[in-house]
Order: sequence, then structure tokens, then C-alpha cells
Amino acid sequence: MTGSIIQINISPGGIPKRPIPEATVTAEGILGDHWAHPDIHGGPNQALLLITSEGIEELIAQGHPLFPGALGENLTTAGLDRRRMRVGQRYRAGGIFLELTKLRAPCTTLDVYGPSINRAVYDAQVKAGDPSTPRWGLGGFYARVLRAGTLRPQDIIELIDQVV
Repeated sequence: MTGSIIQINISPGGIPKRPIPEATVTAEGILGDHWAHPDIHGGPNQALLLITSEGIEELIAQGHPLFPGALGENLTTAGLDRRRMRVGQRYRAGGIFLELTKLRAPCTTLDVYGPSINRAVYDAQVKAGDPSTPRWGLGGFYARVLRAGTLRPQDIIELIDQVV
């Protein structure tokens, strides 16, 4: 599975995250990115949040007023199939390596996009880890950084390994 990074996003805390032209990525995430609730978000196992642009488009088609970065993702991708993404997969993206660690759980912060947004991205099947749900991956995937480096929009992101 291969795609590209279409946007890299950071914020001083909270959503939306805004695009930047280049990122220095460390084990703790992107330099300059912060979280409104660091007791819940961030840390080495949630250093980055990835969301597919195709998933954002699906949510827009459902009537949610979204755009890349709106959901607080650090990396907006194109070409990756969210339905085939799994915890434990390892990806090379530009000069970094990352591993998907968990699906994003619902968050009341997202209610700014409508009270139904959390139901649109998360259900009992997602919670149970069942990828057959149509909501699989719409809320994004957290990742740990295995190798730090530089990342730019248009960099290729490709699946390289699956940890079992």
C-alpha cells in the first residue's frame, strides 16, 4: 500500500491544525506541535495522528464541514486505504519510519464540527477493533515514530512491514 503525504499539520494546542511546508519529526512528534490536553494526547505512542484525505471527503459528503487538518491530524494522506490500515503496520514516510499504535477514540473537541461527528467516525465495531465497519479509520490512526527525520508534503508514504 503506497500513498503520499498531502499536508502536514501542527497547532499550538487544539483543533484545527494548520499546514506547514516541512516538518522535523522526533519520537515525541512534530517540532512545534502541541496538544490542548497533553494528559490525553501526545507521548511516544501517540506522537502522530494520520487521517486519509479520502476519509475526510467521505465525512464532507455526509455534511460535516471539514478540511485537511480540521480533525487535528498531523499527517493528511492520499492513496492509502483506511480500510486496510491496521495497528502494528509500519510505514516509511519521507525520511521517517512510523508504526500505527491505535485508532483514535471519539473526542468532544470534535463537536465543533457537529454533535454527530463522533458517531460518524466511531462505533462499537471500531472500539472492538473490527475493520469491517464502514467507520474504520475515519477518525484516524495514532503512530509512534521509529526513526526521526524530515517530512514534506508530496513525500511518499508506503507500508513496509506488519508487526504481529
